[in-house]
Amino acid sequence: MIRFEHVTKRYADGTTAVDDLSFEVAEGELVTLVGPSGCGKTTTMKMVNRLIEPTSGRILVDGRDIADVDPVELRRRIGYVIQQVGLFPHKTVLDNTATVPHLLGWSRKKARARAAELLELVGLDPARHGDRYPEQLSGGQRQRVGVARALAADPPVLLMDEPFGAVDPVVRERLQSEFLRLQSQVRKTVLFVTHDIEEAVRLGDRIAVYGNGRIEQFDVPAAVLGAPATPYVADFVGADRGLKRLSVTPIEAGDLEQPPVVHLDDRLADAAERLTADGARWAVVLDDADRLHGWISADSVATGGGVVRDVARRMDAWLPLGASLKQAFSTMLQHDAGWIAVVDGEGVDHFLGVLTPGGLHAALRRSVGGDAEVRTVSGA
Repeated sequence: MIRFEHVTKRYADGTTAVDDLSFEVAEGELVTLVGPSGCGKTTTMKMVNRLIEPTSGRILVDGRDIADVDPVELRRRIGYVIQQVGLFPHKTVLDNTATVPHLLGWSRKKARARAAELLELVGLDPARHGDRYPEQLSGGQRQRVGVARALAADPPVLLMDEPFGAVDPVVRERLQSEFLRLQSQVRKTVLFVTHDIEEAVRLGDRIAVYGNGRIEQFDVPAAVLGAPATPYVADFVGADRGLKRLSVTPIEAGDLEQPPVVHLDDRLADAAERLTADGARWAVVLDDADRLHGWISADSVATGGGVVRDVARRMDAWLPLGASLKQAFSTMLQHDAGWIAVVDGEGVDHFLGVLTPGGLHAALRRSVGGDAEVRTVSGA
């Protein structure tokens, strides 16, 4: 969808902002450009919509050299979100969101209907917020409007320049989560500029790590964290890259252990027998549809009479399959748990197994080992 071919940007004073850049972004892919200030990442992004013209090389969008496209026409087909949002203060939220459709000649009714649809998609009620002005919104709400405006004309490409950098950390995390949800629905081709490696890792399908106008490494987040290509990349991602890697490594079925399982209506005597046979101190409790319900300890079933339902405890430490190891670790710490239950994640909550600290460590090692194997094969 986006291809850079030996692109260089050199200014009149001799400064080279981008030096012989070649890379490709696939359709529907979100690529984060990350690096310190002045490394060329924003220049790279602004060359895609011709806010900055390259000195040499070619940039193609959907197979077409953008040098052959009228800049105004090009920009109306590319969504653009910046840190300060840039909403028109004299226009309502609805009219701000409908800006590009209006410029493209859409009818007022059609443009406002599309704007209302997009506001809902980014989590803002158009009936409540549509007639407000930007000054009446919080910083996080203004960022949501900025994203909605960029998507209003359904552009195939979205450029985002530090879009969540001007809000506090709590709002920033919420906006990131909301944007990931949104991207899973709309699947735009996105270039996302950030200086924050954690944001780059969380959002990017792939990461381009910049240093002095060049890309030092262009790879999936797990590979950048697990196998930095250069000392510069290793230094940039930080000595705690192993911890950061937890956030990009999902829980898989093979990481789980299978503890004893009992059901709500099992007799306590039978449950005690099962725990004794397995030499276990606890068991997972399921309902009659094998959905996760809770857990019991060996001590609680030793009373003999009654059924499991009478002594079962609530299960607070659980996650769906595919959640990150970071979420798993955080859940263990939050609930002071020695293990967490894992369910199918399809909204049914069927129990799949438990993840222990040992399983978490093995999963992280499996992820690192997988990268090393891929690199060995690809480099052979």
